[in-house]
Amino acid sequence: MHHNEPHPGASTSRIVIADDHPLFRSALVRILDAPSDLEVVGEATDGREAIELCHGLHPDLVLMDVSMPVMDGIQATREINAENPKTSVLILTAHAEHRLLMEAVRAGAAGYILKGCHPDHLLDAVRRILGGGTPLDQELALQLIKDLANGQQHGAQASGAPSEKSRRPPPLSRPLTDRELEVLKLLAQGRTNREIARELLVSVGTVKAYVQRIIAKLEVSDRTQAAVKATELGLLSW
Repeated sequence: MHHNEPHPGASTSRIVIADDHPLFRSALVRILDAPSDLEVVGEATDGREAIELCHGLHPDLVLMDVSMPVMDGIQATREINAENPKTSVLILTAHAEHRLLMEAVRAGAAGYILKGCHPDHLLDAVRRILGGGTPLDQELALQLIKDLANGQQHGAQASGAPSEKSRRPPPLSRPLTDRELEVLKLLAQGRTNREIARELLVSVGTVKAYVQRIIAKLEVSDRTQAAVKATELGLLSW
């Protein structure tokens, strides 16, 4: 395990990489630490180490291998999301599977990326998530969020009352405005900032500001988890 001490006021986005293969991990470090706007502040060899690093480093994003010893990436994502809800997690996997992404989204991930992707694609994905942009595989993520909503409805119908898992979390301390709800619903439909801007006849910069406020009010890390939280709160209708 390797880490650098946090330094307040840094303008770069702080990243932790968790992968149990030393050569592959070192390659990821070289790719993500090279740009001036990104900084790899920690490396972990398993999910437990990733959680420990997040305790002290509070990174902006964790690039998390899904299959690791001691603790896998899904469980580690779940614990990081519970303890550091503002840290985004991007799952790294060898295969694109619906079941895997469902588990990852439930655990708190922003999305996933394939291990065989081009370095430029990885950098683009990381920057998009860090910038509050549309996560990868948006259409699939949207379907998964719908599945989550349907699962909650079925759970409540089966028992005649909301189950423990389907109960809604406490209401927001800062409620969303009507305009923010409008943006949230379009965001959850998989629309990009540019598409939302065209729909609402505003600038892309205005949409970005709305998205940032929505993420802050929902106390989540990214767009995917904003849609998940909104589903849990019953703010979306499909």
